[in-house]
Amino acid sequence: METFTAIADSLATGRSTSRDLVETCLARIADPAGEGSRAFIKVDADAARAMADAMDTLRRAGRSPSPYAGIPISLKDLFDIAGEPTPAGSTVLSDAPPAAANASVVQRLLAAGLIPLGRTNMTEFAFSGLGINPHHGTPAAPWDRAHKRIPGGSSSGAAVSVADGMAFAGLGTDTGGSCRVPAAFCGITGYKPTARRIPLQGVLPLAPTLDSVGPLAPSVACCAIVDAILAGETPTPPAPASLHGLRLGAPINIVLNGMDATVSAAFEHALSRLSQAGATVTQLPFHAMDRIPAANAKGGFAAAESYAWHRALLAKSAAGYDPRIRARIERGAQINAADYIDLAAARAAIIREMDASTAPFDALIMPTAPIVPPTIAELEPEAEYNRVNLLALRNTALGNFLDRCAISLPCTATGEAPVGLMLMGETMGDAKLFAIAAAVEAALAVRR
Repeated sequence: METFTAIADSLATGRSTSRDLVETCLARIADPAGEGSRAFIKVDADAARAMADAMDTLRRAGRSPSPYAGIPISLKDLFDIAGEPTPAGSTVLSDAPPAAANASVVQRLLAAGLIPLGRTNMTEFAFSGLGINPHHGTPAAPWDRAHKRIPGGSSSGAAVSVADGMAFAGLGTDTGGSCRVPAAFCGITGYKPTARRIPLQGVLPLAPTLDSVGPLAPSVACCAIVDAILAGETPTPPAPASLHGLRLGAPINIVLNGMDATVSAAFEHALSRLSQAGATVTQLPFHAMDRIPAANAKGGFAAAESYAWHRALLAKSAAGYDPRIRARIERGAQINAADYIDLAAARAAIIREMDASTAPFDALIMPTAPIVPPTIAELEPEAEYNRVNLLALRNTALGNFLDRCAISLPCTATGEAPVGLMLMGETMGDAKLFAIAAAVEAALAVRR
């Protein structure tokens, strides 16, 4: 997978053109032997070609809007695009009124010259970490494709589009792990920013208290570049931190429960590599995390806030929902105002306690998900779907509840079962986390 830095250099020196990049991506999307028809819900080929030609003309004239102008990307199906409905992976909104304007993040990507190729598939209304969609099909993860394993969700198509070279980055959202879980299951990098840094205007919500917008891409630097564009900052690759003396806290409570043997071995190897490279890895419990499941016992912010948004639509179109998603949303009907206030207070207290306990560390480190992706067929029984969904999202959801930034990096070699390594930073500590992640990525590169 080519990185943004390498592509920008190729474009700047004339070794490649944006039109070449777009045509390569479109060919991969259209390949009948590939996952393009399931990874993308809609492809805007004509618009992508026209924009590519425009970016090539601007670059030749010395007027390129950014070094990354002309790089093709994909957009998750819950971002507003002017003139189009925003179905969010559903069929009940397929005939919704078209958006009057682009989402703020889409507008920022366009202003930087990045080229949207189309809308990517996702879990309906972003309410699952598995990536299964009964309306549009489910794209298979790259590993062991013959057995059709889940891609992770909810940003399933975004992850597969990047992993299969159908786009050089995918724009996703992350409410409980929806950028990081698919990144882990598809062998790429996924970033969840501190939520307040990126505007949510024009993004169909799941739970505004927890929602964030982030990139899925081939590398840490790629994610940092896209993240900066989304935040309205100057996009530059992060300078790697020094691993010597870096203090990493490795929780031993909650996040290691239920690990399969593949994840356990990969995680232990990663910790060993980082220790050998000079990092100080301290394994200990963080007791504040033990209180999060009880705080969320009635469904949490996601159930309450999604039900508030969906209740009118459910009243007229409930039969058109994926029943597994509808059931999760409808849990919110049982959460009353006092429950919601108690939840907000519990969250604030847990965040205060967690901030104090992690202060001695530069970042926390843990498996992104405790399992490798199971097959799509294995999750047909509803009970198994629900069990695996909770397990896949368990570790990543901690970062959303704690209002922190977090990133998932691949920590197994290409061709092996995919395992994600997650680093979690402090609230608004995004720049520091990118620097740490770049150093960790380099230390683990021997495995790639």
